[in-house]
Amino acid sequence: MLSKIVLGLLYASCHFLLTEAFTNPIKATDGSDPYIVYSAGYYYLTTTTWTNLQITRGATIEELKTASPKVVWTDTDASRCCNVWAPEIHWFEDSWYSYYTAGTANTFDNQHLHVLKGSSADIWDSTWSYAGRIVPPDRDVWAIDATLLFLDSTYIVYSSWDGADQCLWIAKMSSATEIGPSTKISTPEYDWETVDANVNEGAAAIYGGGGTFVVYSASNCAGTGYKLGLLQLTGFDPLSASSWTKFPDPIFESANDVWQPGHNGFFTSPSGAIYNVYHANTVTPGTCDGARYTAIQGPVTWNSDGTPNLGQPLALGTEIAEP
Repeated sequence: MLSKIVLGLLYASCHFLLTEAFTNPIKATDGSDPYIVYSAGYYYLTTTTWTNLQITRGATIEELKTASPKVVWTDTDASRCCNVWAPEIHWFEDSWYSYYTAGTANTFDNQHLHVLKGSSADIWDSTWSYAGRIVPPDRDVWAIDATLLFLDSTYIVYSSWDGADQCLWIAKMSSATEIGPSTKISTPEYDWETVDANVNEGAAAIYGGGGTFVVYSASNCAGTGYKLGLLQLTGFDPLSASSWTKFPDPIFESANDVWQPGHNGFFTSPSGAIYNVYHANTVTPGTCDGARYTAIQGPVTWNSDGTPNLGQPLALGTEIAEP
């Protein structure tokens, strides 16, 4: 009898582990521009909170929903005090760095790329210090949404204006805060990239299926057009515009009452699977403010042509197996 009880408990325990799940949204407000990194047994989530940089930590995705965020940076320097957007955490040159966008008060016209450096290999225990502003040597202008691309060398991809078009640019990094000349690799050209504004922004790198890809957000974040598009590195030189091929159709867009999904990131789970984290609106037309929420789904699969398949947004409340 005892052995049957023990076996029953073991079965129940295993069943619980196998069916452990999370539901979206992960962060119901101020969930814009999310990014996640998994390190030393924890998921670390950052989002746009407008006034500071915060990190939320959880041992599971479901734990991220109730965990208390830690404010790791505020700034009183007038040149970078405000409109703090799109923080990401990257391991580079044997340290953790946070790349983010910030500018001056009462305007969005002075946004630039900034970097913090962590003091420790432990993200949570790190003290973060200001490392510098990234200044493109050939175009020191408005720039947002930095992400890193790791190939033979390390590259930065960011969004910046070229006339009436908000485009994607790439530059080679010589250090965590210094870059070389920039090359424009994507201009909004298709109808789905030019809804209410001509926008390519929020780049996120993903590797697999035999290739290197950049997923990006297209169209105005307000309204009905925001969605994800795809670039593939098909040439040998990432700094050559001709090395990048843009796909003619979006790869992730509104469905199941998940409206205007965009500005995503990718993270690798302990199992090695890749998951997609993104923000979306509960209503349409949508807004560009703190009403956007964070959602996660996956794992990402790969199409027969080697391109990433993100599926479509799942309805809020859908149970998704923990990574």
